[in-house]
Amino acid sequence: MASPSTPVHPARYLVLFLVLLIGAYLLVFLTGDKQADPKLGIDLQGGTRVTLTARTPDGSPPTRDALNQAQQIISARVNGLGVSGSEVIIDGNNLVITVPGNDSSEARNLGQTARLYIRPVIHAIPAQEAAPPGSEEGPAGLPPGGVPGLPPGGVPGLPPGGVPGLPPGGVPGLPPGAVPGAIVPGGAPGAVPTTPGEQPAAPQPRPFPQQPAPTPSPSPGPSPSPSPTPGTPPAPSTSAAPQPGDQDVPLATRIQDEKKLRQSTEQAIQILALQFQATRCDQDDVLAGNDDPNLPLVTCSQDGKEVYLLDKSIISGEQIANASSGLDQQRGEYVVDVEFKDDAAKTWAEFTAANVGTQTAFVLDSKVVSAPQIQEAIPGGRTQITGQFTADSARELANVLKYGSLPLSFESSEAETVSATLGLSSLRAGLIAGAVGLVAVLLYSLLYYRVLGLLVALSLVASGAMVFAILVLLGRYINYTLDLAGIAGLIIGIGTTADSFVVFFERIKDEIREGRSFRSAVPRGWSRARKTILSGNAVTFLAAAVLYFLAVGQVKGFAFTLGLTTILDIVVVFLVTWPLLYLASKSPTMAKPSLNGLGSVQQIARERRAAAHAAGRG
Repeated sequence: MASPSTPVHPARYLVLFLVLLIGAYLLVFLTGDKQADPKLGIDLQGGTRVTLTARTPDGSPPTRDALNQAQQIISARVNGLGVSGSEVIIDGNNLVITVPGNDSSEARNLGQTARLYIRPVIHAIPAQEAAPPGSEEGPAGLPPGGVPGLPPGGVPGLPPGGVPGLPPGGVPGLPPGAVPGAIVPGGAPGAVPTTPGEQPAAPQPRPFPQQPAPTPSPSPGPSPSPSPTPGTPPAPSTSAAPQPGDQDVPLATRIQDEKKLRQSTEQAIQILALQFQATRCDQDDVLAGNDDPNLPLVTCSQDGKEVYLLDKSIISGEQIANASSGLDQQRGEYVVDVEFKDDAAKTWAEFTAANVGTQTAFVLDSKVVSAPQIQEAIPGGRTQITGQFTADSARELANVLKYGSLPLSFESSEAETVSATLGLSSLRAGLIAGAVGLVAVLLYSLLYYRVLGLLVALSLVASGAMVFAILVLLGRYINYTLDLAGIAGLIIGIGTTADSFVVFFERIKDEIREGRSFRSAVPRGWSRARKTILSGNAVTFLAAAVLYFLAVGQVKGFAFTLGLTTILDIVVVFLVTWPLLYLASKSPTMAKPSLNGLGSVQQIARERRAAAHAAGRG
């Protein structure tokens, strides 16, 4: 600010503050949900508590170190989403996540294992519902007899009892012996069936990894099948839904059975696993987050519309350096941008250069997020994950990829709503106490500073209006939630703002005691007071910053709002209080002691001048 002799333009400061205030409220009412409602914390609006139970592939209890690491990663994800007021605690073998609001999906997503692997696509077929009992046709229009060329006894390489993990009757919804016609035993996965004498098309070059490239899935026509023998009972068929006894099987056993079926290196079992998985894409995946990246994988897409046979992983999520989300302007859809570390960047560049025209799948927790076709070599270590993302889902995926995968997989075992009754009662009591204190401060200011006390009231109103708009915008853009501790920080911050006014007014009194008029005392008092105001606010802000970075839980909310109001105190004092008081000093009316409350101070100044004059005469 200017020195006492420098021309002052108070209107510029006031206009600048009005522009900032109007701009903030335009953002409040013209963006987002256009509602002027700040997000409230768990203790004010209630929330959701989700209990995540850790599970290991071998069924052993999780180690304490693994649980601590999972807690740290989930806490980092919470901070990455900007969710204030959330808690992540360890309870035995469980992690308990509490988030504001009634949407439990946010807490469940925070517990996502987030094991990302990039796998080449060997083959893909559409998912379908299980065939109704008694149907003579298998999925995807396959003939009842299966694929020509297979022996009637079944698929070579399968044990007599069938595939481990499948019921004795075979694949639910498929008649015995029915396997997809898209893959022919003895040939490469994804090869087109040929008639005798016809040469198959040459496979696409695929030097890395050493696997034949996929070709478009054919639409096999029906082939004649042997007529059923009279008197032979129809083929047994079971529902694709889990059998009642499945729930009694230990989780570790179910995971191992899924691996034997869906991660087999035997081509015949892969064929059967594709069709089996195609009938249950709408069910929970027992294998989620537990697949072996060094083995092939049969799995569904996240939307449940496609089933993929994938090769072993070429890049894992641990090789991701950074991830962010945004809107792709060309596609008009949300995408996740991924940046690889150096080794993975080299692998990705070599792989994409050698496999142009083929599909590659991004697999998150054993589900295919997207399987784009490689259009060209992608150097530089950057790529995009596309899919049916919303702004929130893209942001959540980028967040979990950025902070890494969990050392354990979790399943949600319990979700409950946390009541806000006690918090609302405390809020009501706190607001009443704050209002009483604020009224007391304003009454004291009016009695002690007279009309100058009105400037205190105007400055506090301006500060409160700006704080409210900022809290609404912070809740909208970074998910900041206001809790009881945050409200305490706001009340203390407003008190700090009042202290700045007192410092300024007392400096003005000191100038008047030295014999200056009210008109000249205001700019001189400001030149001295502003240094004290800046120093006091700097100390308060430093304390709030240290408390914010070292504290946990609700104390962080207290520190955040205290720091916010401290910054706004400086803005309001410099752009509102000082210009208003400067304008008041130019008014002859405001110079009257009966209005500005400075009569006693001016009387002291007169007595000092009289005493000095008398001493000079003596």
